[in-house]
Amino acid sequence: MRFLSILLVLLISLPAPLRVAAQATPPRLNIVIVEGEGAINNIKQRTSRESIVQVEDENHKPVAGAAVVFTLPSQGAGGTFAGAGQNLTVLTDAQGRAVARGFRPNSIQGKFEIRVTASKNGQTANATISQTNALVAGAAAAGAAGISAKLIAILVVAGAAAAGGAVYATRGGGNNNGNNTPTTVSAGTGSVGAPAH
Repeated sequence: MRFLSILLVLLISLPAPLRVAAQATPPRLNIVIVEGEGAINNIKQRTSRESIVQVEDENHKPVAGAAVVFTLPSQGAGGTFAGAGQNLTVLTDAQGRAVARGFRPNSIQGKFEIRVTASKNGQTANATISQTNALVAGAAAAGAAGISAKLIAILVVAGAAAAGGAVYATRGGGNNNGNNTPTTVSAGTGSVGAPAH
């Protein structure tokens, strides 16, 4: 009988410490990539898109005041954060968001990953943001400008034809015995197509 009493006391007292331990465990963190995934950074102009993440708890509620560390690769394609080198630490705002401001791509073309680590109250979460450094410059811009010039020329010609205006020219000059017969040139129906090469 004494054995059963001891066992009963142990079973009754067992759930209380387990409940206390469960309440003491901080909520688990998750990182959601809001902006920056798949971004292509222009290494000629040294421009990029800001990476933005949102830190949430296990119930998908924003976590304010979490420390978020953005880490760039130390070799190859990547870049630096202004004044912070390859690592930038930001605290999340009231919406749980952290923005990696001041990223400048380096001159190396290729894909790279930004490692993101969030932490608060002993809990951590990790994620990666994939980006690409690319040379977006001269030839592509010149080609686009050439296409634009051709398109403008086509539109001007089409606009003049569509206006249906007539052009009158007088044949004159020289000695034509006073026979000034006007020549009329009329615009026909306009058409738009690819420019002839």
